[in-house]
Parts: sequence; C-alpha cells; structure tokens
Amino acid sequence: MKLNRKEFLERAGRTGLAIFGSTALFEVLSGRELMAGVKNDPSAVRWAMAVDIPKFVNSSDYERCIQVCNKIHNIPQMNDKMHEIKWIWKEKYEHAFPEQSFIQVRSDLKERDILVMCNQCNNPPCVRVCPTQATWQRKDGIVMMDMHRCIGCRYCMAACPYGSRSFNFADPRKYLDIDNINMEYPTRTRGVVEKCDMCAERIDIGLKPLCVDACRDNSLIFGNLNDPKSDIRRALKKRYAIRRKPSLGTEPQVYYLV
Repeated sequence: MKLNRKEFLERAGRTGLAIFGSTALFEVLSGRELMAGVKNDPSAVRWAMAVDIPKFVNSSDYERCIQVCNKIHNIPQMNDKMHEIKWIWKEKYEHAFPEQSFIQVRSDLKERDILVMCNQCNNPPCVRVCPTQATWQRKDGIVMMDMHRCIGCRYCMAACPYGSRSFNFADPRKYLDIDNINMEYPTRTRGVVEKCDMCAERIDIGLKPLCVDACRDNSLIFGNLNDPKSDIRRALKKRYAIRRKPSLGTEPQVYYLV
C-alpha cells in the first residue's frame, strides 16, 4: 500500500516510527498526536520552546539570538574552542539530528544550521547524576544550575546527550569586557558548569526569554505547553515538528518546526 507524504508523516507522528525494536529511532510529531500527550491545564505550567527552522535564512538570523543571550548572561567569548562557553549556538543539521538525518525532509532545511540549546528535558539525566544538587528541575520543567553548589565533577556534562553544558576550564571573568558587564546577572568562576536556563529570571517576572524577543518574525516561539491558547500550542498544532535524539527517552521540550 502506497502512502502519500501527509499519511506518512501522520503515521510517523503516531508511532514514533519504531524500527528494529520498541525504541523510536526518530519521530515526526503532528499537532494531533502532540496535543494528545499534553495537559489542557494552564495552571500546570510546562514551559517549552519551538524553533521555526525555515525562518533562519542567513547568519544574522542566528547571531541576533545568540549575541543577545551572550550579552545579558555575561557569557565570555573565547577563541580557544577547548574553552568555549555556549548557552545557545548553531550546529549542522546532521549533528543536531543524527538519528533523523536520513528522513526525507526538504533538502534546503538539511543544508541549514540549526539553533540549539539546553532542551529542558522532562526526564533530564543531568539532574539524576549531580551529586550536590547543583542542577535541579523546577516544577515548571526548567532545568536550573546553581554555580555555588557546583563542584566541577562534570557528571552532568557526561550525562547530557546534547552537549548543552559548558565547563569553565579558565576564569571566564578574564574574558569579559569590564565596561559592558551586565551587573544584574552574576558572573561565574573557574571550575563550574553553566548552561541555558531559558532566562528563568525573566520568566519569573512575566517576560519571555530574551532570545525569543530578539529573534525576528517569531522564529523562536515560547510558552506554556499546557495552555491551549499559548503561542507554542497554536504553532505546534498547525505544524509538524521534530525533536533531538528522541530515542533516548529524555523527552526534550524544545521542538523544531519543519
């Protein structure tokens, strides 16, 4: 029996395309299947983000999001790749989606860089392995970092399958422009891990993550996944989406619209 593209994607979303066993090697989520798996209760907040891949066309589209995050969070710029600190950055499609690189997605999408960050997983392995609870998960799903508790063991980095954490091998403060430090956000020290926290400090006062506000044309969409009226629910309901490394069971809450 032959399937057209729409039927194929709908079946893919429903089954997760489980191949060679019960673990889904990749998934294509349609709005119908995704909505069936979330709560319709705005009071039970679960923050999530969607990256609209087709809207990232040129380098300025990426840099606008990346640089505003770097500036507000005092993220140092280091030329040495071994010491590089990254909260939000871009990767090649095949690196961001190694399990899904063979899907017949539009060729122009596969040729683009993909904006990546901490996936704020529902089932975060980094939290389970931290011996000091320096990383923990809030009730709204955001995975946080307490740099004062971090002892630099890097267990969380080993556990994270997305490379979303950076370790300060060098003193990051030495690489900051002292005249342009954001005094409202703490700087870090050598020997601790850091990562994206979805601008929790802004979310807690009713604002969106700064990268979402900075990106043009709603290329990043943020909101409460449990609220049927939220921007992210409306976007995911209308579009097909994929997530990074779904077979690992981490349940990432950053979705990529295709």
